[in-house]
Amino acid sequence: MKIYNIALIGFGGVNRALAELIATKNTLWERDLGFRLNIVAVSDLYLGSVISPNGLDAKTLIEANFVKGGFGGLSGGSAEADNEMIIKTAPVDIVVEATFTNPTDGEPAVSHCRWAFKSGKHVVTTNKGPVAIAAQELKALAKANNVHFEYEGAVMSGTPVIRMAEKTLAGAEMKGFEGILNGTSNFVLGRMENGLDFASAVAEAQALGFAEADPTADVEGFDVRLKVLILANELLGGNLKPEEISCEGISKLSPSDIEAAAKVNSRWKLIGSAVRNADGTITGRVAPKQLPREHPLAGVNGATNAVSLNTELLGSVTVTGPGAGRTETAYALLSDIVAIHNARSGILGKEAA
Repeated sequence: MKIYNIALIGFGGVNRALAELIATKNTLWERDLGFRLNIVAVSDLYLGSVISPNGLDAKTLIEANFVKGGFGGLSGGSAEADNEMIIKTAPVDIVVEATFTNPTDGEPAVSHCRWAFKSGKHVVTTNKGPVAIAAQELKALAKANNVHFEYEGAVMSGTPVIRMAEKTLAGAEMKGFEGILNGTSNFVLGRMENGLDFASAVAEAQALGFAEADPTADVEGFDVRLKVLILANELLGGNLKPEEISCEGISKLSPSDIEAAAKVNSRWKLIGSAVRNADGTITGRVAPKQLPREHPLAGVNGATNAVSLNTELLGSVTVTGPGAGRTETAYALLSDIVAIHNARSGILGKEAA
């Protein structure tokens, strides 16, 4: 039975949820997956940093009501967050990176990944920034240091679109995809169908915790653009940059647009898509699209995400599942660790039926 020592970089909702799973599921994972996870270090901008070579109790971490700088009161702790020191010096096998996404340069997550790889440590992340901005560099750096870079949760949280497309659909000849990749915008469009105007629907999404105080990244399509970038480059072999993907959000849609679509038995959805052209180039786009009710994406409601993968041999294969949520996103991190474990253990696994 393998024990993986891990460092949690960021201790917000996602990594806290992973700690909750570790506190309750480690024995089950030992039996079913062949490993346990041992939290050796945590670093967080609000709480500070702490290293314990023998491991930190996950239950204590999630139940203690730490104040700002609270890790400073722990043995091996500091009131200041020192991500670089934790990543470079903590005795860990896997760095779990779950900080905020900077869509401009991917920092500080890009540096977190670089430090980990150069220190011989694997990285699992749910962060879109480093994958969208620096995936090729980081994958090459990981390979050069014989470690893994896994990021399943960067696109659809715990719903396995990247690994499924690359492994289960290997050989199906991917031609393109289109998807609903932002739950906030999808929720807003659904509420507008029920009679709310755009501003009221956004306010409701904020009140329910689906939308941030500044919802721009969601409703203007910027979040979807990064996800399209990741999928286009990962699944279609593209080398796109964010500015090469046209982007239009949903803020210009009016109640009359929603009503007009309903009259012809269709619905508006914010669609992120990419296609491989005849000349081999890749075209990506984010824009509202009026879909007929029979379209596989038209029935996707609320905060759910979905993507239809267009293949030569199978036609369209649609994957639907949660695109957000603390536990769901923490599961994505677990699935990445499972992938690392299986690869390092020589477990090939049966991927296709």
